[in-house]
Amino acid sequence: MDNSLPPADELVLVDRELAQLDARRSQLLARRAWLIQVLYRPVAAAAPLPPRPPVADSTPRSAQNVLLTLGGTLLTIAAVAFTLVSWGSMGIGARATVLAVVTGAALAAPVALLRKGLVSTAESVAALGLALMVLDAYALHRVALPDTGGLGYSAVASAVLAGAWTAYGSALSRLRIPRPVAVVAAQLPLPLGVLAADGGSTAFAWAALLTATADAAVALWTRPAAVRITAGTAGAALGGWALLTGGGLSLLSPWSGAPLLLAGAAVILYVAWRTPSFATAASALAGLALLAAVGGLLRTALPADWAIPGYVLCALALASVWRLGDRTPAAVGTGSGAALPTGAESGPVGPVGGGVRLPRGIRLGLAGAGAGVAALGVVWALPPAVTGLLGPAARTTEVWSGEHTAPVLASYPATAVLVLAVAVAALAALPRLWARCGALVLAWALLTALPVSLGLPYAATLVLQLLTTAAALWLAVRPGPLTRGLRPAGRPGAPGTATPEASGPTAAAASSVPTTGGPTAPAPGGPAAPGAFGPVTPWPVWAPSPPRRQAPEPGSVLGWVAYVGGLASAGSGVALALDVRGATFAALGVVLALLAGVAVLGAGARRTVSACGAVLVATGLVCAVAAAGGFEDHWTALALLLVPAATASVGSRAPRPVALAVEITGGAVGLLALGLAADRPAFLALVLALGGVIATATALRPERRRFASWTAAVLFLLAAWVRLAVWGVTAPEAYTLPVTVPALVVGFLRRRRDPEASSWTAYGPGLAATLLPALLAAWTDPEWARPLALGVAALVVTLLGARFRLQALLVLGGAVLALDGLHELAPYVVQVVGALPRWLPPALAGLLLLGVGATYEQRLRDARRLRERLARMR
Repeated sequence: MDNSLPPADELVLVDRELAQLDARRSQLLARRAWLIQVLYRPVAAAAPLPPRPPVADSTPRSAQNVLLTLGGTLLTIAAVAFTLVSWGSMGIGARATVLAVVTGAALAAPVALLRKGLVSTAESVAALGLALMVLDAYALHRVALPDTGGLGYSAVASAVLAGAWTAYGSALSRLRIPRPVAVVAAQLPLPLGVLAADGGSTAFAWAALLTATADAAVALWTRPAAVRITAGTAGAALGGWALLTGGGLSLLSPWSGAPLLLAGAAVILYVAWRTPSFATAASALAGLALLAAVGGLLRTALPADWAIPGYVLCALALASVWRLGDRTPAAVGTGSGAALPTGAESGPVGPVGGGVRLPRGIRLGLAGAGAGVAALGVVWALPPAVTGLLGPAARTTEVWSGEHTAPVLASYPATAVLVLAVAVAALAALPRLWARCGALVLAWALLTALPVSLGLPYAATLVLQLLTTAAALWLAVRPGPLTRGLRPAGRPGAPGTATPEASGPTAAAASSVPTTGGPTAPAPGGPAAPGAFGPVTPWPVWAPSPPRRQAPEPGSVLGWVAYVGGLASAGSGVALALDVRGATFAALGVVLALLAGVAVLGAGARRTVSACGAVLVATGLVCAVAAAGGFEDHWTALALLLVPAATASVGSRAPRPVALAVEITGGAVGLLALGLAADRPAFLALVLALGGVIATATALRPERRRFASWTAAVLFLLAAWVRLAVWGVTAPEAYTLPVTVPALVVGFLRRRRDPEASSWTAYGPGLAATLLPALLAAWTDPEWARPLALGVAALVVTLLGARFRLQALLVLGGAVLALDGLHELAPYVVQVVGALPRWLPPALAGLLLLGVGATYEQRLRDARRLRERLARMR
């Protein structure tokens, strides 16, 4: 042992050695177990297996329960049949004696059975006794009280039976049936009593609510689970009926329904307080009941248009209960970092740090109910906003007619904007990103709905639309005012921020455990493979947690929300401005300036989209000027070329992503100009030529040189072709030579830069563009000028190919020259063949074949030599 080491380093070494020893011991034990299994497996396999007993289809307990249940059911059926059918054949004394004896025996038998441990049999006999008690009550009514009302007697009888069964079940606590049955019977007295007294739906709802309250008390304060479940289920059913009745009354007769709803809400809140597992759902139901009660009362005191705002105000007040949460003091006798233990929020209400503390589940349920009702109110208030946004697009009048579309939703309550305003204020007060986004959307909806709800005139509506657009786009560029009070995404504790890893002695010790030098630990559940040695990790070592996705910045999210609203308002404002000529120019100019400002001051994708939108708005402005000036379509096409020219100029100074998007949008506008000029070929040629000039100017930039140069060449070529067609030129050479000459120049430059380039790539397309169409025209041309010119040109091309050893020139020129010569000699050959005897051509063909056959090998060598020479050419 090296005692010269510091104690800390020596401790690390000791821990490392011990870890290696533990790992090796675990490896050896696993290996030993595997060897024992291998050695003793044949012996175990050779031993005969003991016979397995047959598997029973059912357990004795289940078979016993089935038999007892079936027996009890049959006895109950027999008793019912006896009471209803055979009752009239016996006298009054005999009937009373039979029922009393049988019922008493059935109720007393479980006592003896329980002493002998026959619990299941006792349950069956007790169930029979309970059924006989119902038959006794029926028989008593038929014999002794025939004039009593059926509903009233049933109410009293069910109450008596419920009490008797409760006492019987309490006396024989080992029986599970009597007390749940007593709970079921206890549901009937009050509702049946109300029906017997003709109390009406309201009284019946109160009876159901009182019964449900008693059920809640039983479910909360009794011990047997069967009793609690039965009481809870029955109470939920009756309580739900009472609340539904109260909700209906709140719409028809609020002063009758409000007390019922408030009482039901109080009962539900108490249940939520005592059962934290159901607190959220129960509190939400209680919150809805409270809102229905208070909102119904407010509706009676307010005009009809203010009914929904009244509900929304109540809902927002209820949602504010969420703020009555845990206000834990910063220090409770232990220091500034002290806090309440986990689960403390479920405690009773009380002052904590000067505030009121409600359990989290209750707060969540009440706030959720309030938020849900408020959301429904906001949905009710949105149609004016939708109409204000989409109404101008549904045009029923002519553009610039000065007439306006008839208003839609003119009779919709003007209080809708009040609902939106209150919702904006409520959401803006919450320091949460989702709340700020909702407040921003609703504020935009409020401004859009104002003209519809208040019936503003045309000019005021248009001005408000443009102001909304300006405000939204400004917030999209400068979202700082929207993010006040919000926690940045990068701060510790913010949503999406990764927490630092744990550190300390444990982590240090774990990280110091070696990972090499010992055998591999066996996998859980099985032995290690023989001879498996390698890296081991005897203890769980530190491992970094997976990276968490970084939450988006609040400013970016809010900026996008504002930007989308601004674009929507801009489109609606422009559509609305089309009613009046001056308004159209004003709206287009304002929107163009706003989008250009966002393109200059903004960043990211919003900058690119704004630049493209500015190009489209400029296009609309040019079209509006042309329409105001009475321009025809072809003159409008020339005016539209100003847009791609401007985008090319802007693209030379803008950043690359913005420049590319702007130039593509300008190119699309250029295609629109071509479509407008298509019916006037002369102007179409001019538009194509001007487009070529714009593309040529763009090609001067290095990053656009290749694509823009090809675009310019195509546009110039199309312009030349259209102009030739206007002049009535039909010669194909006039159309192909403008392609051939530039192509040959490009090919020549390519060969100078890359001497190894193929002649087919450099010169093939250019030569084929002229030679082939000219050859087709020469074959149908009866004159001699075109074939002669084509032959001379083909001869020159062939000689150049042979001189400079260019395969494309030699093959194309020679083929065209041969076909052109064949075309010129064909008439003479036909005349000569017609003048010769008929036997002469076959004879000449035979002589030719003989000559070729005699020199076959020499011809093959010549062909190979020619092919090799052609292959060596470029």
